[in-house]
Amino acid sequence: MDAEYLEVRSGSTLEVVSLTGEELTIGRIDTNGVSLASDRLVSRLHAALKRYGGSWCLRDLGSANGTFVNGRRLTGEWTLEPGDEITIGKTSLVFRTPARPGEDMTVEGTTRPQLTAREHDVLVALCRPALSGEVFTEPASVRAMAEQLFITEAAVKQHLLHLYDKFGIKNTEQRRTRLANETFRRGIVTRSDLHPSDHRAE
Repeated sequence: MDAEYLEVRSGSTLEVVSLTGEELTIGRIDTNGVSLASDRLVSRLHAALKRYGGSWCLRDLGSANGTFVNGRRLTGEWTLEPGDEITIGKTSLVFRTPARPGEDMTVEGTTRPQLTAREHDVLVALCRPALSGEVFTEPASVRAMAEQLFITEAAVKQHLLHLYDKFGIKNTEQRRTRLANETFRRGIVTRSDLHPSDHRAE
């Protein structure tokens, strides 16, 4: 594929949308460049992508439920980088760039590690502060996760150690933040996992 594109995941369905031209919109009605007609959390005209030179920028169009990039609510324009995950309603859209000659289409670090049910619960608890809508939301603390999951802080720390290993996150600072970002980027946890209520968009 010669142009940038979006991998659009809705449930078990994957669609690839090529980004051509200078601008396209995302929303629930069929006239959008990316139509998400089956997602009831998506507004009729939800967000827009516009090309500036060699970059694509994303902005929300006053949607009812917001637009999120890598788990953070969009408050202005966002210049997309390869691998950025856009979350609109229950739909995940990952921005991709063309593979260079000699490369395949697989992007390193996008695989889904094998997780236990409890490890997935820990990741959901870790990412839940993203619902606050703050631009620079910190992931949940060990204590907060322990309280949510009704387990000890020691158990949370043990699960986190296993998760750092599975995600290939080395012993560096801000490991919880990196883990939360990777969790969103790989689509392991989406905003709909954090907020089970189903409010229909206008």
